[in-house]
Amino acid sequence: MATSSFLGNRYWVLRHGKSIPNEKGLIVSSLENGTHLEYRLASEGVEQAQLAGKLFLKELQEKNIPLEKVRICYSPFSRTSHTAEVVASVLNLPFEGPQCKVIEDLRERYFGPTFELLSHEKYPEIWAMDEKDPFTKPEGGESVDDVVSRLASAMATMESEYQGCAILVVSHGDPLQILQTVLNAASEQMEPSCSDLPSRIKAVRTHSILSQHRKFALLTGELRAVL
Repeated sequence: MATSSFLGNRYWVLRHGKSIPNEKGLIVSSLENGTHLEYRLASEGVEQAQLAGKLFLKELQEKNIPLEKVRICYSPFSRTSHTAEVVASVLNLPFEGPQCKVIEDLRERYFGPTFELLSHEKYPEIWAMDEKDPFTKPEGGESVDDVVSRLASAMATMESEYQGCAILVVSHGDPLQILQTVLNAASEQMEPSCSDLPSRIKAVRTHSILSQHRKFALLTGELRAVL
């Protein structure tokens, strides 16, 4: 299975299906709140996850990738674990089995207590801050660069544990925007010193790159091949 030269696997990203917080228009970004069962998928989100699973299966079949090569890595939040479970069911993979793995570093970006459980209408304030300076944290929360640090750790985990696999990363809007931004820029690094994943990620942790993460926005339940 063809992979990017600096990666040992192929990656797809999937933003969780429409969740109950999405329906209520709430920001739920802390690990404590996000793992509550009351914040799982809404019925529409379950349908989105099912459709994403079918689309992923179709892409696997088109690329002749056997199901035994598939891994699903997901955030511990209830909306993402619910999404991953639905997709695993579509693929007929046991959710509690070795092909599905929760990775805490894939969790939602924490926007801080100032924004937690407030309206979604607050998101543009955060993204405007990101565009101005992706190294600035919302009060008590995570900056774009903070999220890059733990996504780099998540990538290192997946790259060390799996080889030659098709990995579906089930996570959230901001983390997946940021992950795509970093991997896209990393794939374009031509410097001889940037031969491996950590050095490539380090090289792209710049204002001009990280401030533009909104270009890679995903809808709820949207699947996208990355590398």
